[in-house]
Amino acid sequence: MAFPSQEHQPFAHLGVPNAAFYRAILRAFARAKERFIVHLRPEDVAAELRRDNDDALAQALDKLREWGNLRADADTGRVTSVEDFHRKRYLFQLTHAGQAAEQAIAFYEDAIGKRGALQSVALGDIAEQLQSLAVLARDADPDPGRVHLLLLSLSDRFSSLADNAQAFMASLRRAIDFSDGDVAGFIAYKERLIDYINRFIADLANSGARIATLLEELERFDHDRLLRLAAGREAADAVPDQEEAAEAYVKAEEAAFASWSNRWRGLRDWFVSTGADRPSQARLLRQAAITAIKQLIDTVGLLNERRSGRSDRSADFRALARWFAEAPDEAAAHRLWRAAFGLTPARHLTVTAATLEEWREAEAGAAWREAPPIRISPQLRRTGSYERRGRPNKVTDRSQARMLLVEQAERETSETAAARAALRTSGPVLLSELDKLDPRAFGLFLGLLGDALAARRPGETEVKTMSADGSMEIRLTLVPDGGEVEIHTEDGVLTGPEHVIEITDLTAAP
Repeated sequence: MAFPSQEHQPFAHLGVPNAAFYRAILRAFARAKERFIVHLRPEDVAAELRRDNDDALAQALDKLREWGNLRADADTGRVTSVEDFHRKRYLFQLTHAGQAAEQAIAFYEDAIGKRGALQSVALGDIAEQLQSLAVLARDADPDPGRVHLLLLSLSDRFSSLADNAQAFMASLRRAIDFSDGDVAGFIAYKERLIDYINRFIADLANSGARIATLLEELERFDHDRLLRLAAGREAADAVPDQEEAAEAYVKAEEAAFASWSNRWRGLRDWFVSTGADRPSQARLLRQAAITAIKQLIDTVGLLNERRSGRSDRSADFRALARWFAEAPDEAAAHRLWRAAFGLTPARHLTVTAATLEEWREAEAGAAWREAPPIRISPQLRRTGSYERRGRPNKVTDRSQARMLLVEQAERETSETAAARAALRTSGPVLLSELDKLDPRAFGLFLGLLGDALAARRPGETEVKTMSADGSMEIRLTLVPDGGEVEIHTEDGVLTGPEHVIEITDLTAAP
């Protein structure tokens, strides 16, 4: 028998002391419904929860029935006698209100805890489904069932991709802002995260272009025809008897077609840009991902500075304030003030020519007490200002010095170009085959060699890198058992293991 219905309070179990126990029971019923099991006996619930079928479980089931989450029907399937019939045995199942509450709670928990992911696999699936739709669109009479199933699968994958991308970017922003507070974990996984985002950006660029092309191809083959087929099948499910409900069928078909058209528009807006002022969502996501990589790198740099103990001006002033507070007396505070700021009376704003000449003759390492004194004008000492009498100094002509600097810069530029030309190889060569290098070419060669060796990781035998100014490229490969080689220069002999080297001047014309 069924208990009389009461006002539904399906969320009442969330605010009681045994809320976790009630949630476990309702999750057991939800899992059973996923297995197409509608009714559960108390012993079935106990087995699902891996606990005893005791009075506490019976009372919890009765409370959930009172709140409207469960429905209890008399269990007459195992009655073998009159005594069994009168004994209270019930079958429990979720009510409509209880099932709706479970779905709402599950959706809330999933939305709150969802971190999302950038799904490269979903991009490939969407492209494959669009390719299959394009094949069907070329047929004069495509199969409605196949069209409908492809559109359903396409809609599901696209919705998952969009939702997960949004959740991922939101969780990434929380990670960058340290709202989670796990700084050590952030430092540990940032390299894998950046590599993961880089791979998704590459997949998005490749698959996104393919998806945009397929969307435009489908629209040329009248994609509305495919959407109409899917809408007709959904309308047939909504209104099975078309002859008696023709008007209802037409309304259901138009509603389904409008829904599919809206989904198609969302798919197109996601992958196809309609102009410079309206970029696609895929392009915006790619830009956001690139910006996130830069922010991750900046954040890691900031964390490394904090962990290395680097100080800033505000920290210095706080430390100085603490020292002032800890000063034992005013005399110590005054000494600290003079040491920190050096604001002692100083009126010598200018010096005389004789003083400058004496300073030039003084030794660089002379102590202050042994250095020539500073001669200050009596007027400056008395009045605090000094005004020189007589004609002003002549303006110095520096044109000749500028010409010398220009000539020196041109000479260095030509020497550097000659050094690059001397180092440039026509292909891979051995270090031992290099000609004798002049000092400038040898200095440039040492810089390139140092950049290449610094870029080579432990265990690697080959490296390719560029100079700091980006003008030259060097490829260095270790020769196994190549022995030692010598490179003779005017400054000496450079020795080291044999390598195959290739140097390319990126500024030279091809």
